[in-house]
Amino acid sequence: MYRTALRNVLAHKGRLLMTALAVMLGTAFVAGTMVFSDTFGKAMRDSNSKSYSDVSVQVVDRSAGSQASAREKSEGSAASLTDATVQQLAALPGTANARGVVSGFTGVADRSGNLIGQAWSAKGANFAPGADGKDTRYPIAEGQGPKNAKEIALDRKTADEAGYKVGDTVRVAANGPVIEAKLTGVFTTDDPVVRTGGTLTLFDRATAQQLLLEPGRYSSVVLTAKPGVTDDALLAQVQPKLSAGKHFDAETGEQLKADEQKMITDATSALRTVLLAFAGISLFVGIFIIANTFTMLIAQRTKELALLRAIGASRKQVTRSVLVEALVIGTLAAVAGLLAGVGIGAGMQSLMRVFNENMPQGSLVIKPLTVLVTLVVGVLVTVLSAVLPALRAARIAPVAAMSSGDQPVSQKSLVVRNTIGSLLAAGGLALIGYGASTGNDTGRIPVALGAFLALIGVFVLLPLLSRPIIALIGPALRKLAGTPGKLAQQNSVRNPRRTAATAAALTIGLTLVSGLTVIGASVTGVIDRSITNSMKADYLVGAANGMPLSDQVPAEIAKAPGVTASSPLTEVYWQLNGTTKAISGVNADSFDQLASVKLTSGSTGALGKGQLLVDQDVATKFNVTTGSTLTVTYPDDSTGQLTVGGVYEKGGVLGPVVLANSEVLKHEAKPYISDILVKGKDGATAALKQSIKDATGANPVIQVKSMQDVRDGFSQAITFVLNLMYGLLAMSVLVAILGVVNTLAMSVFERKREIGMLRAIGLDRRGIKRMVRLESVVISLFGAGVGILLGCFIAWAINGTLKSSLAGLTTVLPYGQLAMFLGLAGLVGLVAAIWPARRASKLDILESIKTD
Repeated sequence: MYRTALRNVLAHKGRLLMTALAVMLGTAFVAGTMVFSDTFGKAMRDSNSKSYSDVSVQVVDRSAGSQASAREKSEGSAASLTDATVQQLAALPGTANARGVVSGFTGVADRSGNLIGQAWSAKGANFAPGADGKDTRYPIAEGQGPKNAKEIALDRKTADEAGYKVGDTVRVAANGPVIEAKLTGVFTTDDPVVRTGGTLTLFDRATAQQLLLEPGRYSSVVLTAKPGVTDDALLAQVQPKLSAGKHFDAETGEQLKADEQKMITDATSALRTVLLAFAGISLFVGIFIIANTFTMLIAQRTKELALLRAIGASRKQVTRSVLVEALVIGTLAAVAGLLAGVGIGAGMQSLMRVFNENMPQGSLVIKPLTVLVTLVVGVLVTVLSAVLPALRAARIAPVAAMSSGDQPVSQKSLVVRNTIGSLLAAGGLALIGYGASTGNDTGRIPVALGAFLALIGVFVLLPLLSRPIIALIGPALRKLAGTPGKLAQQNSVRNPRRTAATAAALTIGLTLVSGLTVIGASVTGVIDRSITNSMKADYLVGAANGMPLSDQVPAEIAKAPGVTASSPLTEVYWQLNGTTKAISGVNADSFDQLASVKLTSGSTGALGKGQLLVDQDVATKFNVTTGSTLTVTYPDDSTGQLTVGGVYEKGGVLGPVVLANSEVLKHEAKPYISDILVKGKDGATAALKQSIKDATGANPVIQVKSMQDVRDGFSQAITFVLNLMYGLLAMSVLVAILGVVNTLAMSVFERKREIGMLRAIGLDRRGIKRMVRLESVVISLFGAGVGILLGCFIAWAINGTLKSSLAGLTTVLPYGQLAMFLGLAGLVGLVAAIWPARRASKLDILESIKTD
């Protein structure tokens, strides 16, 4: 029996090729993901291993500069790292050297005035020379280090990229006005920011403190231990000196390195999980193809298997022979998938270099676990997919050797299948409906479970659904294609199980694709409406790095020609009735010109009276209405009373509580300025935009965006995520295409006699081709249509769970995109049928008719 199984594998190489390809693609995705994540993770860890080579202990002030959140800035800090702190730590018995570090965002403009690199990787720091005038952290390769406010030094990579030489004038900016400084030095560094494509600008100590923090303040202090003193011992000496600073973190260099290694490992693990999820989808799609292929092969070999049973083969032997075939195919395909996966891993690493040439590189890492997982997954998926066909083969009676053809499916089996499918689908839809009705995140688990059950239920019901749905397009097929169209429709529903198994692969892919598309369109729609309805301003001015703007910028913009109204958007965290709330500050006198809220009570004029505007959620939580008072606790722990001057509907970009900036400034000397709203005399014009940019000194860090630019930014972000998802799902769609090709090719082989008879009675080769192509298109459209409908329903349910997070969220159906998906599915069916249709049309008439 085993020899027979191996002979069958070799005898049907062409028929099993598509099955092997489906397994290979899925396992290649798994192997490629593991190779890439292991390789990328090791390269990142190796790249960052030198970051703390000269650090024994590092003390960080979390409330300082770019390391502080808006809330930490609002709360303030009674203690900070100063020169006195550095001297105190330097005097510790175990300290060999103590260096005060100033760190923060600093953007560098190229010769055209544009920001070099990405805003998130633009950094500024202080040049800290020793007694010899050298800073070991940043060795100067050309020129000398900066000594005053008009001098800077740049890293070698940034200087070369921009074409700057020592002596050139360079424009840089932190969160304030542009500074024009002389480039006095170019240095080399192993700083991770620079190695990954960022920019690093060095200032003298006083200038760095003035620009990036506050005069006399450091963001961190780095200590180097004396010989013989361990990092832990030095840390023990440091900690008692920091008891007054609640915002201080002190860690050893080894711990910092370990934390960074763990962060990299966690990030690559998360990436691996996402990629493996999509690989799992591809393998799940492959299951339908493998099971379908073995079912069709067994149907074609009914006579052979019956003869084996007649000469003494037991049911177990027949089952084992089929499973051995699956084992051989799975093993060969998994090995091929492993080899292809290594190539995919290398390709993904190269692709990362295309997007960012500074990403760390390393030799490919192929762990034993990768090899084991790939082989086990490939073999298990193939063998498990063949279990049901193998059991079905064992039930073939010996008497079937005296007949030929496929054995009809019993009505009982279809009834049981339809009953199970109906129960699963009904239960899944009920859970989805319940989860969607909750309107908050508590419904996400029921929706997820319901979506899974509904998906399985629909798969089980696909044979039942195929007949009525495909029958609907029968008249159109007959009208458009005549006899070939009629035959294609009849062939599509002749074997509902086969049609369902072929269509299921496309159903999975289109369910996910359409669901993601609907969610993306819905989220884009609510954001667009939020910006449109809540903003009257022509421009929104903010920092490219998301950092707060300098308090000098609002005044500069207000004086710009063409500006009729402007207001900084400030953000503070105060306690209202004992609960910390984010409060948005605006200028009361220009609020109505720049923003809009839909009031349910009160008026915006209350802002000018020092009163609050709160959204409906806050009003409900605190049980307040217009005229009520709230107890507020300010950052200095003093308290007061604020009156609610109006209640507005939730939504928009202003946040839950709005207060006049004049009131905010009474208790916050330097509030966090996130953006500036600007209204122009003639609307959003190019002249106004240039005027605003000129007012900021053409600062490369400051962005001037129209409301359309803001909407486009959100839309582009969502589109990027969707395109990424589409790319990851492309593998499962490719596997689905292979399934259509495989099914049609084997179906043509099964129907050789039928095709020969059709040719004999007058259907020409062109008609045969058209029949096979239309059959493929019908099956593809059926699977895609069911998938699109299911995906839209699941997306509607998921949107229901997001309503508490995104006020005003409604389900938007992008009919154009959905129609395009359906059209592409039809095209997939047409392309998949090219080879089977060509093969069918070339069958010899007499040879086909005499086929048993």
